[in-house]
Amino acid sequence: MKFILLFFLLFVSAQAYSQTLLIFGGKDQSVFLGCLNCDKYEDKSIWNKYGDYGSKYEDKSIWNKYGDYGGKYSDYSPFNKYASHPPAIRDNKGNFYGYFTADTYKSNRAKIDLTEFIIDYWESICEDVGGYYEKIFK
Repeated sequence: MKFILLFFLLFVSAQAYSQTLLIFGGKDQSVFLGCLNCDKYEDKSIWNKYGDYGSKYEDKSIWNKYGDYGGKYSDYSPFNKYASHPPAIRDNKGNFYGYFTADTYKSNRAKIDLTEFIIDYWESICEDVGGYYEKIFK
């Protein structure tokens, strides 16, 4: 795990995100679920463990394992590989980057290293959102 994490961290730091990436969920992807690559101190960041989108207790957080947008059983969760309506990734200009999903067969699945890392380690990340932010982005 440490080698994989180290390799990923080096790759992410070398790969600059020029756009703010936003997550939208729900049946028609109209529910804002937070910012994928924003600073952990921003209100809209999924990495702000005290915010609406980064707390494992908030309704619109992907880290809430028992909510509509998190966990492995919700039809709107990126972590349910059978979800019919996984979240979409868009930039701040509205450009579509793909679906944020564990379903490797989903057409238009996001091919973003960060989303794939989150899918692979989401249960650990849920327990230490702030710590993973530091490991990934710093």
